Amino acid sequence: QVQLVESGGGLVQPGGSLRLSCAAFGMVFETNILGWYRQAPGKQRELVASISADDNSNYEDSVKGRFIISKDNAKLTVYLQMNSLKPEDTAVYYCNAKGVYTGREKWGQGTQVTVSS
Repeated sequence: QVQLVESGGGLVQPGGSLRLSCAAFGMVFETNILGWYRQAPGKQRELVASISADDNSNYEDSVKGRFIISKDNAKLTVYLQMNSLKPEDTAVYYCNAKGVYTGREKWGQGTQVTVSS
């Protein structure tokens, strides 16, 4: 069974940067769409960024130009580089993998990102 483990969350000042990592176990990146979601208190979970097997990526409008999603197939790890962080980026961030043919999804446990001075 597939397991996803996130790391890299924490407290950062506005304008700062963080890099989130998600290590996958028991899956093949080439058959999955990988993504990062986030959920703030009182709000619905939203897709922040996604990346396909051929490295095509998509971003939520509010993070375009600030966040970069990438992956390392050999390490079975997907990353989210977050730059120029704003207080509104504060949320729990979740790693997600979705089978391109089956539609099956797996979720990580989440990692807290807090942007505050």
